[in-house]
Amino acid sequence: MRLENKVALVTGASRGIGRAIALAYAREGADLVINYAKSADEADSVVKEVKQLGRRAIAVKADVSDDAAINAMTAATVKEFGRIDVLVNNAGVGVVSPSISMEISAWRKCIDILLTGVFACSQTAAKEMIKQGGGKIVNISSVNGMTGIPERAAYCSAKAGVINLTRVLGAEWARYNIRVNTICPGFTKTEMVGNLIARGLYHEDDLLGMIPLNRLGKPEDMGGAAVFLASDESDFITGQTIVIDGGWLSYGYLESYLKRTRK
Repeated sequence: MRLENKVALVTGASRGIGRAIALAYAREGADLVINYAKSADEADSVVKEVKQLGRRAIAVKADVSDDAAINAMTAATVKEFGRIDVLVNNAGVGVVSPSISMEISAWRKCIDILLTGVFACSQTAAKEMIKQGGGKIVNISSVNGMTGIPERAAYCSAKAGVINLTRVLGAEWARYNIRVNTICPGFTKTEMVGNLIARGLYHEDDLLGMIPLNRLGKPEDMGGAAVFLASDESDFITGQTIVIDGGWLSYGYLESYLKRTRK
């Protein structure tokens, strides 16, 4: 087991990519802290799944845009398990709006959760990791942080910020034996993407036409890279970004999307 007896805190772990990563970690021997903001029942369900895999787990409610909640979550992790070896910054929110009419409050909420929250969680966890001699931080960004998509100004800006924040922290915290890396998922079958499809903001056929591997990603597709970046196998890797998108970014074919949105 590549993560045997490691303690991992995964934010936004009650569903989607966060849940898939938490379960992948449990299969590799890690104990888990399942963070959630609203969905207590779903978080408890993930805790149960982790325990069925033979590992320990607790659920901790915390809004990652709230500094006091982040501090309490980290303290709860250390109190329960004695340490924190891995932090996965996955908690997210989607903001879709024409830039000309976007409410500044929506912009701030997106930045607070997707970027400031990543920094605050990383800073708080790193203080514990320094005490114990090191750790791993895995940030979840997005292909949206590597290209420009109309009506995604806040989301794209926040996710791009996470990529460069990863570079900064990876370089700065190497002296403490803390490795910081990022995963950039492409279009993945999560509740967030499902809601966008349901609202007509994306059409699944269009998305498939943009992905050379001809399918949407699954949350489980992120698990392997997340395990690798949390394991000893990645000890000489820091400040890097891994894209998991079925070839979407390499292909970059947005013609059908642009034709439809410009009608």
